[in-house]
Amino acid sequence: MSFLPSVGGYEWLIILFIILILFGAKKLPELARGLGEAVREFRRASTMELSKEEMSSMSRDEVAKIAEKLGIPTEGKSKEELVGEIVKRIDEVKAQRPAK
Repeated sequence: MSFLPSVGGYEWLIILFIILILFGAKKLPELARGLGEAVREFRRASTMELSKEEMSSMSRDEVAKIAEKLGIPTEGKSKEELVGEIVKRIDEVKAQRPAK
């Protein structure tokens, strides 16, 4: 896409002004918050971060599905055992990844 010109400072000001006119000053913080949450969720998902707190709020069936996708046997294991094994497996995968 090198044939497209880059967007400079004045262009960003014009874009922000148009957004301000379209959505109003009261909606901008809400839009920015939503955009920030979306970016944060994308980053978390792309780095495979899933905390124990998030998994503990899930049902056992949801935790079992995640475990099965990771190749962890689920029969006869409690939800807490599965959560521990999932966290351990994710940490192993992260350790195997090359550093950026």
